[in-house]
Amino acid sequence: MITSEAELESVLSAPSAADIDALGSLEGPLLILGAAGKMGPSLAHRARRALDMAGNPAAVIAVSRFSDPAVRARLESWNIQTIECDLLEPGALERLPDAPNVIFMAARKFGSTGNPSLTWAINTYLPGLVAHRWRESRIAAFSSGNVYPLVPVSSGGATEQTPPEPIGEYAQSVLGRERLFDHVSRNYGTPVALLRLNYAVELRYGVLVDIALKVRDRQPVDLSMGHVNVIWQGDANSVALRALHRAESPPFILNLTGPETLRVRDIAREFGRRFGVEPHFTGAEHPTALLNDAALCHRLFGLPSLRAQDLIDLTAAWILSGGAIHGKPTHFEMREGKF
Repeated sequence: MITSEAELESVLSAPSAADIDALGSLEGPLLILGAAGKMGPSLAHRARRALDMAGNPAAVIAVSRFSDPAVRARLESWNIQTIECDLLEPGALERLPDAPNVIFMAARKFGSTGNPSLTWAINTYLPGLVAHRWRESRIAAFSSGNVYPLVPVSSGGATEQTPPEPIGEYAQSVLGRERLFDHVSRNYGTPVALLRLNYAVELRYGVLVDIALKVRDRQPVDLSMGHVNVIWQGDANSVALRALHRAESPPFILNLTGPETLRVRDIAREFGRRFGVEPHFTGAEHPTALLNDAALCHRLFGLPSLRAQDLIDLTAAWILSGGAIHGKPTHFEMREGKF
């Protein structure tokens, strides 16, 4: 069990031996753009801890608007440098420091349907600017499995060779992000790694939390997207850090998720058993779902440290103990791509 947010943060940011080895050879600062979101703080902290354990004094620089000052204070308490910056502000990128290693995390998903122009600006226009500004650096950029079409559940998921067929403007804008990184990479030889993530989870947020809360609160669980993949956020961040060494031109594309195809109905029943609640369902399962096959990731970086069953156990215990919840549903069940 994980019993507090402090303990959760410690677990999420604990570097593996592979992380320490990879960051030990990192030269120069690591610049993290969009570092104050759901994954950024623990990624930055994991990087700082791995560098320290490796005896590497390279700086970790976290860049964000920092709308929540507490996040900035927490990062600085971990000896991470912070820069407050609106990345879309004209001239902002030029004022940021050069760095040989860049992780790009800035993105917009929720609210995309209501303000599509901002979604395209953040997800497509900004990545083009970033790719050009740091064209002499190595870049690992988070993308999404949403660039793929819905695939048969029996297929095991889309592979890196599956042609993108994004559904909805959010997913289209994410493919736009990839295309602009690809364009700059090919033009300037910039080494890039594009990480198609689906879905990172931790105990305060994610697909498992969404399902668990529905079951606990006796609300119907939507089966429209009847199958999902998940990966522990700490494992996803570990791969992102190590993927800097895999960056290449043209970009290296990697699916990033866990090895299991999980049935939503079964997840709900697992939580129901732990909560003493009979789950209720709405909608019907389809023969297709948004699924990623991350076999290449597992061959290169190893299997995740936590299995799906471990994640369900930890999430159930956290919710039963009254642990904090971010209150930001993922809307994973949306099949038409409207977020």
